[in-house]
Amino acid sequence: MELTVLARRPAPQRRLPPWLKRPLPSGDFGHTVRVVEESGVATVCQEARCPNLSECWSKRHATFMILGDKCTRRCHYCAVETARPDPPAMDEPDRLADAVAKLRLRHVVITAVARDDLPDEGAGHFARCVRAIHDRCPTTTVEVLPADFHARRDCIEVLCEAAPELYNHNLEMVERLTPKIRPQGKYRRSLEVLRMVKEIAPGIISKSGLMVGLGESLAELHRTLHDLREVNCDVLTIGQYLQPTLDRHAPVAKYYTPDEFDDLGEYARSLGFVSVASGPFVRSSYNAGEVFEESRKRLERSS
Repeated sequence: MELTVLARRPAPQRRLPPWLKRPLPSGDFGHTVRVVEESGVATVCQEARCPNLSECWSKRHATFMILGDKCTRRCHYCAVETARPDPPAMDEPDRLADAVAKLRLRHVVITAVARDDLPDEGAGHFARCVRAIHDRCPTTTVEVLPADFHARRDCIEVLCEAAPELYNHNLEMVERLTPKIRPQGKYRRSLEVLRMVKEIAPGIISKSGLMVGLGESLAELHRTLHDLREVNCDVLTIGQYLQPTLDRHAPVAKYYTPDEFDDLGEYARSLGFVSVASGPFVRSSYNAGEVFEESRKRLERSS
């Protein structure tokens, strides 16, 4: 089988530690490839060169990236292309919903490139995608992972009104590193997005994610976890940063061991996060359905 989706390869890097090895694809990998290609909707799995692609696609799990594959921002950790985006495709919500139905997804994560070029930064298109999935697949839960919308309340309200079950916005890294590695993002602005989500729609589960290995200290990580809890973030993911290319992206400063990830996860749980996923290969969308179900059950028990 010709796996055209894997044509783009990252540049060679220094030898990875043994816990950062991934298995070859198996299961229903080919079916996922066909559905994704037929849909014409981009996936962050491919565009961001996710190390979990083989595992997730073998389980018919794919994380769709709407509004094209060209981003208006340039972050020094991300493999998604920075370029002038194309106009939004008006039929994309229907094509996306069709792909979700063909994959029989019980939970789907939808992310998007930053669209600072659009008057509403893509919030309306995002909302149409959520509604299309709910209409076509009424038992499927939807997790959205948008950019920060510059913390514009009107944009966040539009997306919350579409009633996604979970609203995810990644803080990505500690405050000190944000200006250098995520120059068009702002640490405090991302926190404000998460705070605003819980204010606008308290019933929507909120979630954020961090990458480690960029040069942060343990004290900085702990401060970041406290900051997320102060804005009532419910769910947290922590994963290892992996450098997409040697020449265009920030270098890896440290590979955290599985034990160190366990310690970070335990510290986060002690702060009151409803659910925490912490590990070398953890990403925002990795096993997102299981994380969502765990979070929903725990919130129901506590209410």
